[in-house]
Amino acid sequence: MGFLGISFQSRQTLNSNIIIMNPFFLLSLLLYLPCCNSLHTITQNQPLKDGDVLVSQGRATFALGFFSPQNSQTRYLGIWFNNISQQTVVWVANRDTPLNTTSGLLSINNHGNLVLHDRNPLWSSNLSLPSISTNASAKLLDTGNLVLTINNNNSDQVLWQSFDYPGNTYLPYMKLGFDRKTGLNRFLTSWKSRNDPGTGNATYRMDRTGLLPQLFLYTNNAPLMRVGPWTGLRLSGAAEMTQDFIFSFFFIDDSNEVSSIYRVNDPNLLSISVLEETGYLRRLVWQAHEGKWFELWNGPREECDHYRRCGSNSICNPYHEETFLCECLPGFEPKSEREWYLKDGSSGCVRKANVSTCRSGEGFVELALVKAPDTSKASVDLGLSMEECRDTCLRDCSCAAYTSANQSSNTGCITWHGDMEDTRKFSQVGQTLFLRVDALELAKYSKHYNDHASLGKKKMALILALSISFFMFLVVTILVYFFKVRKQVGRRRNHKHSSFRIHVEENLQNFDNTKDSDLPLLFDLISITSATHNFSPTNKLGQGGFGSVYKGCLIDGREIAVKRLSKNSGQGTEEFKNEVTLLVKLQHRNLVRLLGCCFEKEERMLIYEYLPNKSLDFFIFVTKKKLKFNGSFSDETQRSLLNWGQRFEIIFGIARGILYLHQDSRLKIIHRDLKASNVLLDAAMNPKISDFGMAKIFGEDQIQARTRRVVGTYGYMSPEYAMEGQYSTKSDVFSFGVLLLEIVAGKRNTDHDQGRSSRNLIGYVWILWTEGKALDLVDSSLGQSYPSATVLRCIQVGLLCVQENVNNRPSMLEVIVMLGNEAPIRQPQKPAFLFSNNRELVQEPSSIVEDGSSSVNEITTSTIFGR
Repeated sequence: MGFLGISFQSRQTLNSNIIIMNPFFLLSLLLYLPCCNSLHTITQNQPLKDGDVLVSQGRATFALGFFSPQNSQTRYLGIWFNNISQQTVVWVANRDTPLNTTSGLLSINNHGNLVLHDRNPLWSSNLSLPSISTNASAKLLDTGNLVLTINNNNSDQVLWQSFDYPGNTYLPYMKLGFDRKTGLNRFLTSWKSRNDPGTGNATYRMDRTGLLPQLFLYTNNAPLMRVGPWTGLRLSGAAEMTQDFIFSFFFIDDSNEVSSIYRVNDPNLLSISVLEETGYLRRLVWQAHEGKWFELWNGPREECDHYRRCGSNSICNPYHEETFLCECLPGFEPKSEREWYLKDGSSGCVRKANVSTCRSGEGFVELALVKAPDTSKASVDLGLSMEECRDTCLRDCSCAAYTSANQSSNTGCITWHGDMEDTRKFSQVGQTLFLRVDALELAKYSKHYNDHASLGKKKMALILALSISFFMFLVVTILVYFFKVRKQVGRRRNHKHSSFRIHVEENLQNFDNTKDSDLPLLFDLISITSATHNFSPTNKLGQGGFGSVYKGCLIDGREIAVKRLSKNSGQGTEEFKNEVTLLVKLQHRNLVRLLGCCFEKEERMLIYEYLPNKSLDFFIFVTKKKLKFNGSFSDETQRSLLNWGQRFEIIFGIARGILYLHQDSRLKIIHRDLKASNVLLDAAMNPKISDFGMAKIFGEDQIQARTRRVVGTYGYMSPEYAMEGQYSTKSDVFSFGVLLLEIVAGKRNTDHDQGRSSRNLIGYVWILWTEGKALDLVDSSLGQSYPSATVLRCIQVGLLCVQENVNNRPSMLEVIVMLGNEAPIRQPQKPAFLFSNNRELVQEPSSIVEDGSSSVNEITTSTIFGR
């Protein structure tokens, strides 16, 4: 419940699991810090003492250790956010058995159980293990999940995890619900008070009464709010629950389990849901610049969110124009007129007297945008269509209402055969309930609908007439304007212009093969010349075989990057049109955005968004000579500007961009020239893939293609493409693998270090991997400030991508899955040693260039430049 990302609202009162440390506690903490020990794993030989901290693997988002709530001397073992200023506890082990001393110890006993004890055991993972175990260990994942594992045959088997025993905090990737096989029930329980994490009186849990599981919020075991069943789009009582850009939601209901789970789409966003001791559920997000938790949602938020607020057979309408928000369902009347008059709807409504709804001309009234009634006693048939559902309900005189079980497909049948409880009205989203009424009530509502429809038709007719008139006026105005502009083009070309204009009619003839595509803005030459100060050398960002790139500023203040192709550029007219038509169709946060183009006289120019942080190779490679960019130089110091966290986010962003090209975009695109200089960085160091001049469009079912014209950059091309002209999505995967290894190492694939046994980086990495020394690859500028497990995983993924056998390389979706979790992955096989000492690659020199030199003829540029 409360899964929206629309508005941020600050709250003065903090939720119960946020502990504000007082000055005296801070002072004592600072005095205590020198003897603290940061751990990554708990083993039988390495317990966790009071004062030690177990840090999560990966980004070190969470920490496990001992703490004391405010105004308390008792000690608890808990998990909190590690890198935020406000201590926020998300899980407590011994919530009902606190320690009174600082001599607590978390260890693994001989049977492989996690045990918290002082003099006596206070808490345990309580596993029934068949034999003594000596290889069990515990670690904290970057999701906030504490896992106890045992190593069997070089793979870790999870024995116990804290996500199976939630406290008062609902974290991303945590499940709420039932395991049908083991009977495990995962639910939230509030703290006793703000400073006491003991088990409170409020719970948020899945109720399996009836055929459709529903989420309920309870206080003192009485339902406070019904979030409802899954409707295919959202939980029925969570109108704000949308699959927006912040959260994604999943509901699982199969033979193994019934559970609800969510994730945060932005890995940099911290979000939690907290069940407070007051019984309210709050969705919070961390705002780093404010140093606070901000509230996105809380519930129950309105009167109508409270369970059975208006009694049986009624609907709670918070948008009612009158003061009383309860109203009886059509065909029903208040059970107690007196109570209803006194604005007390708790006794609900009953069917009107002396009416028949059984084979007497009855029908169904449609109630839109509602939370359907409680399904605890409803009948469900998921195999029926809505027409079949209506017929089934109509034949059964006891059937009072029906609706669909799945809103997304409008299938499945839910029917009610008695009193209907907890129905409410929503303003924008909700289900449609079809309510059984007698013939008289049906006629009344039909007349209302017909009158409303008639009025609507009149309004639509008026709107349509006005729209047609306005459209015709607009068309005539545009035709007159362009006729005048076209007559004056020749006379105005030699005059200075202070604003740009778009020559649509004049330039479309140069794109006769792309008339059916979405074209970008066509800028005129005068506008671009003015924006770049006549292509001034001071505006120049870089140069390559294709031409030059200039920084410009349009008259409206927008900064742009202008890629001006030279006359002898290897990127000819076809490549130019290819890049234009591709980029205008591609919209993704990790792809550079094309603003427009210029195709006038003999000029061919592409206009991009300006990205101030240049290209990736400027930051990760040491150049033999310093290259100047906007007054700054690329040298050894630039590499130290990228810590491991930023490098990992860049790797992940590039992977997401390629996955979009291969799978999620409207077109299936093979980039064919992925390399460090074609990855640009915006102001926040987010990567954006650029240069689509050599990209190819694949059909939906097409797997690979062959070409006689091999294009690309030396060091990044896959062997099957370089030697046989065969390319596919796996060609881009190979290039991504090379790029990943370069980011880790801070070296080009084609660099040859003195004393290194392999001439290229891939071969060097493979030698280190087989010798168990893969971490020797890591860029020396990172020092020791990187998570070794994550780096080793990246190296392993990189080697999987550059395997010689095409079929053994993973897809980009598999790459993202491997980078995004900690599950075991397969071992890589022999990589493609394309650039060994004997130079096995045989190819015409005009088709391949080394990275760092300009491209010629059919080759894209590999010169560094910012855009």
